[in-house]
Amino acid sequence: MRIGLYPGTFDPVTLGHVDIIRRACTLVDKLVIGVAINRDKGPLFDLEERVAMVEAECAVLSAETGCEIIAHPFDNLLIDCAKDVGAGIIIRGLRAVADFEYEYQMVGMNRQLDNSIETVFLMAEAQHQAIASKLVKEIARLGGDVSKFVTPAVESSLKERLK
Repeated sequence: MRIGLYPGTFDPVTLGHVDIIRRACTLVDKLVIGVAINRDKGPLFDLEERVAMVEAECAVLSAETGCEIIAHPFDNLLIDCAKDVGAGIIIRGLRAVADFEYEYQMVGMNRQLDNSIETVFLMAEAQHQAIASKLVKEIARLGGDVSKFVTPAVESSLKERLK
């Protein structure tokens, strides 16, 4: 069984994330969505809320793709999380060249820690390349329309949180 790990903070999960998850499902039999605790980023949603959002969005994708998708909170090294869940592949989404520079360094470090785990980069589809959770939160905070960037359920959660 090919197990992949797609890590991130998912604060909140965006259509860009959903696109990468859908496409990652064509590469693996089981996809673990690693929801990073990452207290340093000061997330808008707490861990349980982010995991619930990921699970809700992935239930539909799992049914569509036939891929088993589970959410897995983690606060350890990414490579250790991959080992914990039995992943042989780490999936990383790229939006722009700046993402690649950071990810390139991460791959090099992760290969030093365990060279048996491969990293696969998936480019976001063109219509999703500008989407970043940070920007989505800022637009929502300022009363802007985020419906082009997140699902209706996530949009509702954002509106409720920012009341």
